[in-house]
Order: sequence, then C-alpha cells, then structure tokens
Amino acid sequence: MPVRTPDPDPNESDDQGTPRDPLGGIGASFGVPGRPLGDGTFGSPAPGNAANPGWLTDIELAEARRRLPMLYVEAIPVRTDGVGAVTQVGILLRATPLGEITRSIVSGRIRYGETVRDALFRHLENDLGPMAFPLLPPQPVPFTVAEYFPIPGVSAFHDDRQHAVSLAFVVPVTGTCEPRQDALEVTWLSPEEAASDSLAAEMEGGRGTLVRLALASVGALR
Repeated sequence: MPVRTPDPDPNESDDQGTPRDPLGGIGASFGVPGRPLGDGTFGSPAPGNAANPGWLTDIELAEARRRLPMLYVEAIPVRTDGVGAVTQVGILLRATPLGEITRSIVSGRIRYGETVRDALFRHLENDLGPMAFPLLPPQPVPFTVAEYFPIPGVSAFHDDRQHAVSLAFVVPVTGTCEPRQDALEVTWLSPEEAASDSLAAEMEGGRGTLVRLALASVGALR
C-alpha cells in the first residue's frame, strides 16, 4: 500500500512567534500553554508542521504502525457515459521504494481531524492532478471496507508493513488526469480488462479483488 504522509501545513505560533504543538500538551485543557515543538515527545509535530497534529516522524509512524490499525481511503477512478454506466476504469502505474513497478489505485491515509470526503479529494488530486475534477457526493459511502494484514492469508488483502483498514470508493472523474507524486501513469481500461486475471496479477496487496468488488458494486462486472 503506498505511503502518503500528510502535506505540511502553515505554522501555528504563540504570541512570540514560536511554533506550538496544536494538541496543547498535557494540561492544555486547564489553561496551560502547549509544549514547544521539537521536544521529542510522541505526536509533537516538528517545527514547520505545527498546524497538523497528525504529522508523525518516520520513527513515530513506525511505532504507530506496530501498535495500531491505520485508517486509509482508496478510490477507483472511473469514467461514465450519459446514463452513469461505467465505461472506463483508471489504474495507476507506480514505482515502489524498492524500484519495482506495480499497478495500484488511488490510496492514502486520513489525516487527524480530516473528513473522509476531504481525504478522498486530497488523494485524488495528489495522484490524478488538479484537473481531474472528481465527482464526490456531500457524504461519500464506501462500497466496501478492506482490511489489510501484515500476515498473508488472514484476508484477501495484504500489507507487510502494517494492519490497515481502508474505506474504498468508486469515484467518477470528468477532467484530464495528469499523474503526480509516485504515480507514473494512469491507464484507462474497459471494465472487462480491469477485472481480468492478468491485471490482478500485476496489482499489489490483493487490489485486483478490490477492483472487481468495485465493478460489481456499480453493475459493471459481467
């Protein structure tokens, strides 16, 4: 599963201009000022990321993954015809940190304090570009909840780094997709091609199953 750490947010500062931990530190609810950033405590954002209390260092993220399930959103971008039937499915081509090329879908973590809808929009824009124009309802509803485990065989989905729970969505896009970040290319396939065994073999973590579930949920799997 691709790793998406949140983008830096503008600094949140005290009256002297010192960046603070927006969580306020222990006792903040009793009027005690928050601890300064960079004090080494777990969950205290580094200077420059103060406004986002969900920002974790690499060490903190590894520790959180060892102890807690991680919450993700995943999206299968589609193109539809005039009556809303799915005509094409967008599959991403990605390069892994090890230099391997795999097929995947839009995927990423939800930030602390972020709505599911905002997380979906952010990751769709990150992977497909600002001109993709995804059509998101005011209150998105996932077609399934995928559970990724570090131990193979527990479910259809596998992530050797962590236990992750993913809310999965089918999202129509109407604009031009220009892949960014670690997405190298968007390949538009017919529903039949997207559900094929050959594509499933190229996809990471069992996401071929997720694509088939997505197509079945919109009546495009025959």
